[in-house]
Amino acid sequence: MSTQQIIFHHYPQSPVSEKVRIIFGMKNLTWKSVLIPRLPPKTNLTPLTGGYRLTPVMQIGADIYCDTKCIIQELEHRFPTPNFFPDHLSCGLGQWTDGPLFKDVVTVALVEMSPNMPPEFLADRGPLYFGPDFSLDDIKAKYNESLSNIRTQFGWIDKTLQSRDFLNGPNSGLSDALVYYLLWFLRDRLLKDNPFLQQFPNLMEWAERIDTIGHGTSDDMSDLDALEIARKAQPQTPEQEDPLDPFGLQVGEKIAISPVAGGPKVEGALHHLCADRMTLLREDEQVGQVCVHFPRLGYRVERTSDKQE
Repeated sequence: MSTQQIIFHHYPQSPVSEKVRIIFGMKNLTWKSVLIPRLPPKTNLTPLTGGYRLTPVMQIGADIYCDTKCIIQELEHRFPTPNFFPDHLSCGLGQWTDGPLFKDVVTVALVEMSPNMPPEFLADRGPLYFGPDFSLDDIKAKYNESLSNIRTQFGWIDKTLQSRDFLNGPNSGLSDALVYYLLWFLRDRLLKDNPFLQQFPNLMEWAERIDTIGHGTSDDMSDLDALEIARKAQPQTPEQEDPLDPFGLQVGEKIAISPVAGGPKVEGALHHLCADRMTLLREDEQVGQVCVHFPRLGYRVERTSDKQE
């Protein structure tokens, strides 16, 4: 198997996974699809990630990429054609679409899903998106406000698409993927002919153009096969320090990384550091040595001890 072979751990209904799947299509990539549970525990993913619980995760050999910011950056590095970063401010767009707009879309989607939602799913996702003290009644009370917010923001995008095929011009790119996955998620809950969505004709036509791009070429792979691939591989990421790091972190220090929004800590030895990324070197009895990559933005780091001996 090629050292560049993409193994993607996801599940079909995941909107954040759809963001990456459409990028696979835009870059015409071939990838292996490993389906993971929608709810913890994710027994055969944990050896790779060290306990990171969010979806999706990308694996290339013994290098494991967590969070779509990190995944997209790595895809652009390995597969630079077509170029997804005509300007790096496109990355900043994700702070809006993955932040305030995402929160509004999730609020509306959860309310729409709630009549048929399994209680264990709500019990898992509610604290993840809305904090430990969330209640479904509170979410329902914010439905109209969130729908109004989406209407305003989708209106901006609809006007942008009046005179162009894609958000950055004639060709699809990162900006399209960062917006599309939210419409994809909401469209599945509100149905395509819903009057709310029909307010945005340019947006809906754009979404149909994105739909035709597809997801590249994928084949199924079992989670056990993915573990075996990691076990036989060696991490390909070199050591790197960042002399300008505000925390003064050094390669070899034992640290823990966790999402600012909440979630389990992943522990290991710092292996690679730059302004965009933190990489841990971890040992696991099932897969051996792996590098686990996280974005700097949106993640908290703390020292757990001195340098690894």
